[in-house]
Amino acid sequence: MAKKIRNWKPATQLVHEGTLRSQYGETSEAIFMTQGFVYDTAESAEARFKGDEPGFIYSRYANPTVDMFERRMCALEGAEDARAMSSGMAAVAAALLCSVKAGDHVVAAKAMFGSCRYIIETLMPRYGIHSTLVNGSDIKDWQDAVRPNTKIMFLESPTNPTLEVVDIRAVANIANSVGARLVVDNVFATPLQQRPLELGAHIVVYSATKHIDGQGRCLGGIVLSDKKWIDENLHDYFRHTGPSLSPFNAWTLLKGLETLPIRVKQMTESAARIADFLADHPKIERVIYPGRKDHPQADIIARQMTGGSTLICFDVKGGKKAAYAVENNLDIIRMSNNLGDAKSLITHPATTTHKNLTEEARAESGIKAGTLRLSVGLEDTDDLIADFEQALQHA
Repeated sequence: MAKKIRNWKPATQLVHEGTLRSQYGETSEAIFMTQGFVYDTAESAEARFKGDEPGFIYSRYANPTVDMFERRMCALEGAEDARAMSSGMAAVAAALLCSVKAGDHVVAAKAMFGSCRYIIETLMPRYGIHSTLVNGSDIKDWQDAVRPNTKIMFLESPTNPTLEVVDIRAVANIANSVGARLVVDNVFATPLQQRPLELGAHIVVYSATKHIDGQGRCLGGIVLSDKKWIDENLHDYFRHTGPSLSPFNAWTLLKGLETLPIRVKQMTESAARIADFLADHPKIERVIYPGRKDHPQADIIARQMTGGSTLICFDVKGGKKAAYAVENNLDIIRMSNNLGDAKSLITHPATTTHKNLTEEARAESGIKAGTLRLSVGLEDTDDLIADFEQALQHA
């Protein structure tokens, strides 16, 4: 039977794409909780290990439930292939480390998650891989940092936690000009509001723990790219180092994908209203939100994003003491370093997610003593604004 040509919209893809059904014809995706698989004959086992026969070998390599999650994400992202990982950081580490060797050079934007910075600044040099950190919003900085041995460029956009936006197409053009590959962490935008591969990026990574699960249930990550790069770079690294995603977590993430569009839409609309409220409040020094016209990279956002964000970064006047007073007096919004959840979550980056950075590095990333990062959930927007109104009285 000829394969049907499907021009499905994202919301339809996220419910149906990649589904594999067993002989029982189940409605929901099945959870294949198995370590290994059996073969009908010794010849079949040999053929499968050679790659001459399709099928699964071992769940560390591939699993039917995990495969469904990878296929669905590929359809959404417009990628040829993917490997699902045990966490977002496993995905970042795999995408970077499988791409370089001793003597290679990496260029990365300074504004990034603390654990990503650890891999680039601390871990890679132990293996003879050097790096240069740049101001991500300054394209000349990217150009000036390039060396003959530059193999990878890495960025988050929007960044964690200050929501700086990087011109992905411009950085991709620089990477292409020197034969390097651009890796984009697209967690904050989600694949619904930004598509890095269409903008020229070569590799996209996600912490599926965030919006993709969206309900605080499990860890997961994924790396997406063209099939050639995955076959030649990621496949063996993934197979032999074992950062595989559990089938149960893959099933949970598949369920999260089904509701991703309606969750992200509601959270983004709510975040836009809350950002406007905070921007007008006398106790707030600064608000950074990709949906506002006063965002420093508003022109880039208009070109490469189709929505704002579910996150807001803002500074409370009075520094750390005032920021703590706001956090401690919130009633609905909970303190947590997670994001993308159905519950609204707030954190103080300087003392949590980015505490291991030096004071100078935090300043370079725009993280101040009074900076708070808000992940907007699915609660009623008016209730969230009222919660801030009462909490800010204590700032």
